[in-house]
Amino acid sequence: MGGAFLAAAVLARVGSRIGLPTIPLFILAGILLGPHTPGIVLVADPHDLEMLSALGLVLLLFYLGLEFHLDDLEAGGRKMVVAGSVYLLLNVGAGLGFGFALGWGTSEALVMAGVIGISSSAIVTKILVDTKRLGSPESKTILGIIVVDDIFLALYLAALQPILSRSDSLGAAILDGGKAFGFLLLLALTARFGTKLVSKLIHTSDDELLVISFLGAAVLVAGVSEWFGVADAIGAFMMGLMLGSTTSGGRILKLVHPLRDAFGAIFFFAFGLSIDPGDLPGVLWPVLAAVALTVVMNVLSGMVSARVYGFGAQAAANISTTLTARGEFALILATMAAGAGLDERLPPFIAGYVLVLAVLSPLAAGRSHWLARVLPGGRDGGPGRGSGGDHGDDSTEGVPVPA
Repeated sequence: MGGAFLAAAVLARVGSRIGLPTIPLFILAGILLGPHTPGIVLVADPHDLEMLSALGLVLLLFYLGLEFHLDDLEAGGRKMVVAGSVYLLLNVGAGLGFGFALGWGTSEALVMAGVIGISSSAIVTKILVDTKRLGSPESKTILGIIVVDDIFLALYLAALQPILSRSDSLGAAILDGGKAFGFLLLLALTARFGTKLVSKLIHTSDDELLVISFLGAAVLVAGVSEWFGVADAIGAFMMGLMLGSTTSGGRILKLVHPLRDAFGAIFFFAFGLSIDPGDLPGVLWPVLAAVALTVVMNVLSGMVSARVYGFGAQAAANISTTLTARGEFALILATMAAGAGLDERLPPFIAGYVLVLAVLSPLAAGRSHWLARVLPGGRDGGPGRGSGGDHGDDSTEGVPVPA
């Protein structure tokens, strides 16, 4: 375990010197030091890290829930809903069509829709921080789209779980789906109306007791969620949603950060352990086709979002390149697909797809001015605001900026 942590840290340090995000490097560390590659094998059986990997996934989604608030969608206004809906319509629709075009199966196509359709909150936020654009007007648009993505993700995973469980009959599928949505609704109502009660139960001035309390609550709700047919990751997300609105929310967000980083790294490392590089050539062309499709859909959605907010070509390029990243959500779906016994080509496809885009997106975001030149209005600076324009625009006020 110590070797896994150190190997991931060393590789990530090397990558950070050339501006690469940590997620694909953690995966790469798992691939290089796993049982499917020659040389040193730190972990011979990926199942040895299964529980710690699951904890990493729970903490990743719990943290996102802490950052998100139920009032965020309303505060962002109509423009955020329009931009986020267009993004999902283009990308999820393209992913679903691509999945059916591959002919791997209906369940596989539904998984593909989420893999190709949903951006990575973790990588997107890191790109904005690294490029020093977190305070720019178009970055508020990007974060608003991520908020809409998060809402869609919760509903999508809840609907997907009964399908992947392969219920024996239509009635059983409806029952499983109803049970999942019922529990999800209960969690949402608790998050909305039970904040005061949850705040009293969780509050303590002792940091040690607070850590034990929120960690236990997140893991317990994740486990119960899975029993009800809701993905454990979404249960953790909803628990984060509840606790983020309590009086202890700010302290919890600060205390969980190092836990998220440590066990999140193990989640990505463990995923890398399960990848056999020998399987990647067999999905090379689907990966490249999916990457090309994602780039096109993100450019289109970036142009639409910029038009909605009245931004120019440079802002459209920033939105397009930043949101191209795919990461933790795609890997969650890969884990679910593997557990459901779907087409064996799906996990290596997702791994290759995530690796390419997790590297491509930050590199492209740092050179977005190249894309801006070929977009409409790019040669003459383009109409509208954003990235060098009038930063006094208040049309995006109320959109949350992650801690």
